[in-house]
Amino acid sequence: MLYTIISAQEGISMIRFLCRSIFSALLLCPMLFSQSPNDKAWSVFQAGLTDKNTDNRAIAVRLLGALTANAQAAPLAIKALSDPQPEVRSAAADAIGRLKAKSAIPQLNTAIQTDTEAGVVIAAGRALIALGDPQGYNVFYAILTGELKSGASLMDQQKKMLKDPKKLAQFGFEQGVGFIPFGGIGLGVFKTLTKDDISPVRAAAARVLTNDPDPKTVGALKSAVSDNSWLVRAAAIDALAQRNDSNAIAAITPALDDKKEAVRYEAAAAIIHLTDIQKPKTAAKPKASSKSKTSAPN
Repeated sequence: MLYTIISAQEGISMIRFLCRSIFSALLLCPMLFSQSPNDKAWSVFQAGLTDKNTDNRAIAVRLLGALTANAQAAPLAIKALSDPQPEVRSAAADAIGRLKAKSAIPQLNTAIQTDTEAGVVIAAGRALIALGDPQGYNVFYAILTGELKSGASLMDQQKKMLKDPKKLAQFGFEQGVGFIPFGGIGLGVFKTLTKDDISPVRAAAARVLTNDPDPKTVGALKSAVSDNSWLVRAAAIDALAQRNDSNAIAAITPALDDKKEAVRYEAAAAIIHLTDIQKPKTAAKPKASSKSKTSAPN
């Protein structure tokens, strides 16, 4: 009986000893707890994608666009299109465009048809254009002209939104700064000189429409050459020049007398460019043979 009690006590002591030994060994071997750099990176990234802070979440979602070789990136970006915060939805659309995720085209089209936040609609339009879907141009046509193309599916509520300076100002310049021509004047200077928040976004829209194949867009750009905003006038002229259509010269010519120097210079450069490309190329003269001609036999 005594032997049995002693054995039991020894067993308990041995179990305790083994537990302490295992725990000590684990503490001495931190590699057992560590993750590979890639696993840790995904842990950090997933934390960002689900962060309660909207700004942090938007940053992480936008950075999905950098993961062009990762199969998980596109599904995560598509999922973020349904985020309750517009900043995150906008970031998701931007990422999808950079990822060239054509599988997201239906969701992006839904966004431009139903979302009531300017930033999201514009980002979705840009993403559609990046994916080769011409429906994306409808957004920028509406911003530039304040009207919808016939047959376009944007809602009246969105049309009102895209004409609302406060809405577009709230969206900010971030989506458009990269491709707005300022006639040599930086964005900071422009914002200092004027309280006009909507013109830079409309100018950006004109530039995006450069590659819109719809003939109706050409008419909209020609009309914008006489827009009230010099920034929009300059952008429209630049877009017409980039389309390489010499038929636009007549619409641009009045801008040579524009009251704004930047617009006059833009018009001059556009007309010179369009005139140059319509000139027939002169055939190259055949090079004279380096060999001396042999005289005819007598």
